[in-house]
Amino acid sequence: MTTITFDHTATGYTLAQARCLAHAAALAYKDEREIQTTATGWGFDRVKSFRVPHAAPFPLEDTQAYVAASDQMIIVAFRGTQPEELRDWLSDANTLLTPYTAADGNIHAGFYRALDVVHPALLRTLEGWHTSGQSLWFTGHSLGGALAMLAAARTHFEDPTLLADGVYTYGQPRTCCPRLAAAYDQVFRGRTFRFVNNNDIVAQLPPAPLFHHVAEERYFDTHGTLHEKMPPVTGLLDRLGGAAADPLAPGTDGIRDHFINAYLARFDAAQQKAASPAAGRKPKAGGGPAAAVTGLLPK
Repeated sequence: MTTITFDHTATGYTLAQARCLAHAAALAYKDEREIQTTATGWGFDRVKSFRVPHAAPFPLEDTQAYVAASDQMIIVAFRGTQPEELRDWLSDANTLLTPYTAADGNIHAGFYRALDVVHPALLRTLEGWHTSGQSLWFTGHSLGGALAMLAAARTHFEDPTLLADGVYTYGQPRTCCPRLAAAYDQVFRGRTFRFVNNNDIVAQLPPAPLFHHVAEERYFDTHGTLHEKMPPVTGLLDRLGGAAADPLAPGTDGIRDHFINAYLARFDAAQQKAASPAAGRKPKAGGGPAAAVTGLLPK
């Protein structure tokens, strides 16, 4: 059984914190009752879920998120969506950029609308609960990662007292133009950690150079080793190795690597390896062809 223990006093990057926030991102896929029960078990005495419908042509009918707070720590987590749907939508020629009102630059129009419907209620909750100088964290997987990154920026731009201590995203797509990404990095560099699992297809979309990623990437290679920096040639060879890892399911590696379960398995293995430095290399998470069609949620 997976044990998750949040350090409510944490303020900086650690592997343990990244793993906990990955599980917090996975929890955003659950229903309101399970979110309440699980977050309470993690030591958060205030939990509020948000589910707001929107009319945008989007692979979700609504935007879902939750806020969990203790006297020392607040987490904002956004739900993602099915990778097949998101991949198709992000590849659409109609994907557009729109001016971002909170800062200078352009943002993915769909992400902007998806955040816009829920942000006012989130901001009111944060301003009401951030009363004792708690640390503040944003997290999400897939689409939820994009919304977490953008919500952290918009929250700070609208209320400078609410600067995130950490923004941790998993399989996040590109969100904005290079100019806005640079402006974001000026404020959030050293606070944002964007995790990518090998060939995760969603992390490669929408296409550059029109869309741009924010710093800082953390990369899981095909063997599950976590890298702070991966040289381009080495990264290319590793991605080719990952694509060939399952000859029985060719072409599915990019989807398989995107599942939240694959990220959770990576972090669990990395933590075990950190606790036992002599342990051998772990096999590629995600398994055989059956893994390509399993759901997003951890069991």
